[in-house]
Amino acid sequence: RACWTGVLVAAEWREAEPSRHSVHFGERILFLYRCVFLIAAILFSASVAQAADPLPSWNDGPTKDAIEAFVTKVADKDGPDFVPRADRVAVFDNDGNLWAEKPFYFQLLFAIDRVKAMAPDHPDWKDKQPFKGAIEGDMKALAASGERGLLELLAASHTGMSSAEFQKIAGEWLATAKHPHFKRGYTELVYQPMLELLSFLRDNGFTTYIVSGGGIEFVRIFSEPVYGIPPAQVVGSSIKTEYQLVDGEPKIMRLPEMNFIDDKAGKPVGINQHIGKRPIFASGNSDGDFEMLEWTTAGEGPRFGLIVHHTDADREYAYDRDSHVGRLDKALDQAVDRDWTVIDMKNDWNQIFPAAE
Repeated sequence: RACWTGVLVAAEWREAEPSRHSVHFGERILFLYRCVFLIAAILFSASVAQAADPLPSWNDGPTKDAIEAFVTKVADKDGPDFVPRADRVAVFDNDGNLWAEKPFYFQLLFAIDRVKAMAPDHPDWKDKQPFKGAIEGDMKALAASGERGLLELLAASHTGMSSAEFQKIAGEWLATAKHPHFKRGYTELVYQPMLELLSFLRDNGFTTYIVSGGGIEFVRIFSEPVYGIPPAQVVGSSIKTEYQLVDGEPKIMRLPEMNFIDDKAGKPVGINQHIGKRPIFASGNSDGDFEMLEWTTAGEGPRFGLIVHHTDADREYAYDRDSHVGRLDKALDQAVDRDWTVIDMKNDWNQIFPAAE
């Protein structure tokens, strides 16, 4: 259309010009055509960008279609399912949902490395579980120590310091530690399709939150540079902290006592405390996310529940019901009846992790 407009304008201009200017007509019409084609190119580029696939790492199919259809309808201000921008809240579990979680939760691997580094100052640990298992890399012994043992490990490795000191230590570990199987940094093991989904939601007026069973201060270290989610939009488990003057300097000190566990039934409570409204979109990968999915999708109006099912043993891992990490059993059984969309990682994703630099 822009090209035809240019031709008509040029013709009218030619008829109106005296013949003595005809010698310059060729130059002027060439200039006009260049302008018209430049405008047309810009409009075409904008049109192509608009039509670009927002989820290129997702294979075409019912899972991708369901996500796009939901986002489109709640963002359509003229549609019957429109949801105001302020209410477009989406919550995401982290471990196994936004990044990998095998062979063990990454924060636990950080705790183990931290215990090893602290061991010379604690000679009694070499004969005491769960510290002995951590120092020797005996994961069976760690698992046998149960939840109590793991909490003891976390208390020893995560407390007795200020929040700022903890973030510095954990940040340095994240910057240097490598995954034992993939040989890549842990923040490189985020799921590319989920990064695209987070961006797609935000581009359509959603506010995205992380709701993790992991430590809130641990996740906040990398949430913004990796996921584009500010620290204030992270909900997680926490230990008790206390304001203290240390050598005359005010600090927030981390105490060896749990404050809140953001898992299972704790997730809706954490969402209510930190966010203050019920989400319309929730994504998880394990039974630890069941109550978050249940509470989200039980609300009025359009709702969306999403489950990441690990089915790709070649590119990542395949596990569900019998896994010691990220067990997916009850939520998988009830997904169909509750109209939750289940991602088949092997078939729905054409890429797992971001391309290595």
